[in-house]
Amino acid sequence: MSTFHLIFKELIHRKLNFLFGLLAVVTAVALFVAFFTTSEASKRETIRLTRDMGFNLRIIPKETDMDQFWTKGFSEYTMPEEYVLRFAAHKDFSFAHLTATLQKLVIWQDRKVILTGISPELEPSGKKKTPMSFTIQPGSVYVGFELTKELGIKPDDQLDIFEKKFTVAKTLAETGNDDDIRLYAQLHDVQGILGLQGKINEIKALNCLCLTSGEDDPLLILREQLKRVLPQAKVIMNKTIAVARERQRVMFEKYFAFIMPFVVVVCAVWIAAIAMMNVSERKHEIGILRALGYGTGKIAMLFLGKAILLGLLGAVLGFGIGTTLALSISPDIFKVTASLIKPIYGLLGWSLVAAPAFAAVSSFIPAMIAITQEPAQTLREE
Repeated sequence: MSTFHLIFKELIHRKLNFLFGLLAVVTAVALFVAFFTTSEASKRETIRLTRDMGFNLRIIPKETDMDQFWTKGFSEYTMPEEYVLRFAAHKDFSFAHLTATLQKLVIWQDRKVILTGISPELEPSGKKKTPMSFTIQPGSVYVGFELTKELGIKPDDQLDIFEKKFTVAKTLAETGNDDDIRLYAQLHDVQGILGLQGKINEIKALNCLCLTSGEDDPLLILREQLKRVLPQAKVIMNKTIAVARERQRVMFEKYFAFIMPFVVVVCAVWIAAIAMMNVSERKHEIGILRALGYGTGKIAMLFLGKAILLGLLGAVLGFGIGTTLALSISPDIFKVTASLIKPIYGLLGWSLVAAPAFAAVSSFIPAMIAITQEPAQTLREE
């Protein structure tokens, strides 16, 4: 009788034992897949939510008076627009969502407004990402909440801004800060209005630095690097945002590292216990098989083969159940990035390799006990 035939007869004869073992493997794989999938969703959600807190890196002209800068919210000096391309081309900086702005406080319609020009965002990685700031077309304008309320401005209205015609592309919701008195337009349009072609007064970016490890201050390192690339500029960073992002990332990594070994160990003990019970219950049968001439290798393969089969079936079922669970609960938890939650099919490949190995290792000791049974002694005990 072949080993495969023995395994098949074993499954038919001991269905309940097989189902308990399968349940252990399915549980381990399903928990791993569900937790991994939701943790990836959580990382994306955290990145998006902290990203929406705003840019954490600001590069301004070196001669800027910081008292005036913090009072006004922008520099009164300008620097060349080509600084953006020079910054983007430097490989040592880790950043995303790079954009240039030109801002100035002006009087328009007998009101103080902050005229703000925004360039399209650059992504040095080459990956397309959802913009953090507005993407404004030439000839269009976005109008802050207070201005729309006081002047009765509506979308598609035509505005004359210093003798240049603009179409209102969007009226903005209330923010509770100076954005409510801004007129946003495309950078080159604002440069033309102000007579500052090729000039900007700030570069904004989302910079990702590891702020919780190491002795060196990453901002000092960044400033040293910036001196070599843009010597006429200086950098300031909102560390609150950067630290919050880094701490959130580290927290999830530590949590994942803690919970998954615990799940794996519990399921391994479960499978090993079931395998041990199977060996104990089948001492008489093992003795007969040994007496009939079945070698230790074939008997070992009976137990290990069953474990590998458990692992393969458990991997497929566990991946399906874990993915379904993650896709079911994640959209209610991660509302901002719900559309990005997808099955991670790479986990299926890993499961098909790891689960059979996991089940075989868990069954190894019971299999060794089965091999070492003396047939004569076993039959005498019966």
